[in-house]
Amino acid sequence: MTIRRSRDVPALVGAAREGDPRAVARLISLVEDGDEVLPRIAAALAPHTGEAAVIGLTGSPGVGKSTTTNELVRAFREAGRRVGVLAVDPSSPFTGGAILGDRVRMQDHATDPGVYIRSMSSRGHLGGLSAATPAAARVLEGAGCDPVVVETVGVGQAEVEIAGLADTTVVLLAPGMGDAIQAAKAGVLEIADVFVVNKADRDGADATHRDIQGMIGLGDRAPGQWRPRVVRCVAPRGEGIDELVEAIDAHRAHLRDSGELRARRQRRAEAEVEAIALGTLRARMKDLRSGSTLSALAEDVAAGRTDPYSAAEALLAQLG
Repeated sequence: MTIRRSRDVPALVGAAREGDPRAVARLISLVEDGDEVLPRIAAALAPHTGEAAVIGLTGSPGVGKSTTTNELVRAFREAGRRVGVLAVDPSSPFTGGAILGDRVRMQDHATDPGVYIRSMSSRGHLGGLSAATPAAARVLEGAGCDPVVVETVGVGQAEVEIAGLADTTVVLLAPGMGDAIQAAKAGVLEIADVFVVNKADRDGADATHRDIQGMIGLGDRAPGQWRPRVVRCVAPRGEGIDELVEAIDAHRAHLRDSGELRARRQRRAEAEVEAIALGTLRARMKDLRSGSTLSALAEDVAAGRTDPYSAAEALLAQLG
């Protein structure tokens, strides 16, 4: 059986560990499809995960995320690091399709065996990521990628889910995309470990840099807590990328030395385990909904023979 259609988990994981991009692609496809072999994939990858740096890039559409990601990959490759990229694109609410155009912008690395780039559709999932992104990131880590760079959809201030997945969250801004009041708003700006003022050769870059520094100065930080750094970049020319890499590495060193890296990863694992458990419960609920139990309980509630909380307890007892 060819790799393209294979469901042989040990063979796929072994090939992925050897750097076979087709095996990596197949594993991620199985993850995205929620295939029944997904638990076996996770179990096979577990011994090879837990060490790679996960870097999240987020920001409004048009701020230059893909170009910055492209230049970051170049810098990491020059340092001899194998890089995995997950670029999440929005899916259409009408057709469910997605252009997956981020990969087009990263053609510089298309023939580099040390780089794996995967575009993923959000499939309607909110928060800037796809529901399969955490598991896909684990596939890339298991395949030997370090770092794994996750580029989000770019939906605005509420796109904060990346902070739960990444060790280091990089928020990109650009001149002309908001004033000091915008910079101070709650939401995506509060999750940044590193800020990038991209397109820093444009008018207004100094004001944007000043606004972000002012916002950081207003933050309430405990002694020894990380203070977000602000880096200026002109990504198409590669300007500021070395400083960005230095800021990312400095943040990772801080996380490791302070013990926060382990704490963040534990919180990430807790969230993923909870999501899997809730997904299993939803599947069981769907099975119950297709039977007569839920209908009978609903009829009793509607007729006043019982209350909704007692009915819910009875339904949960069925799940046990």
